[in-house]
Amino acid sequence: MNCTAEMLRLYAVTDRAWVGRQTLPQQVEAALKGGATCVQLREKHLDDADMLAEAKTISALCRAYHVPFILNDNVPLAKLCGADGVHVGQDDLSAAEARRLLGPDKIIGVSAHNVAEAVAAYKAGADYLGCGAVFGSATKTDASHLPEGELARVCAATPLPVVGIGGITEENMAELRGCGLDGVAVVSSLFAAQDVAAAAGRLRALAETL
Repeated sequence: MNCTAEMLRLYAVTDRAWVGRQTLPQQVEAALKGGATCVQLREKHLDDADMLAEAKTISALCRAYHVPFILNDNVPLAKLCGADGVHVGQDDLSAAEARRLLGPDKIIGVSAHNVAEAVAAYKAGADYLGCGAVFGSATKTDASHLPEGELARVCAATPLPVVGIGGITEENMAELRGCGLDGVAVVSSLFAAQDVAAAAGRLRALAETL
């Protein structure tokens, strides 16, 4: 595996909806200062040229903080910008194809909503699993809530580290203790905060108790 559980502890996923007083790179740097252990650039509405420019800037920030930089979906751009890896969903390029294109040393993350998807991702060479939506999601309107107990079953299904995603906040994170998660992926709980660095610090401290 190319990633560890520690890398996934506080997994920051970007969303331009919360850009305002700060640029996205400034928000990402604040998250890194506060304790984010991994950053995924997920921007569905940028064209490839703008995405590449943003990816290069944020990739450089992540290198400076010794934190993995993951690009959502786009394997060709991941190669161009020097990302540490990609995260693919069930409707994106397969994990096996992403591995073939990126090589053995890049991080491949896969969204898994049930045990069958988790096992398939593991067999295809994934390095970690993203499982959700844990509490529903305001960011992804098509994300369905996990059935009760499914998160724990996914965590137990393979040796891969698992990060939970979907509606996770400071207020509800304690509910995830004991299910086997290695970390949490957060979007609005981090980037919608008035003080991104302070929010990252609080979220990281809570994530360490899972």
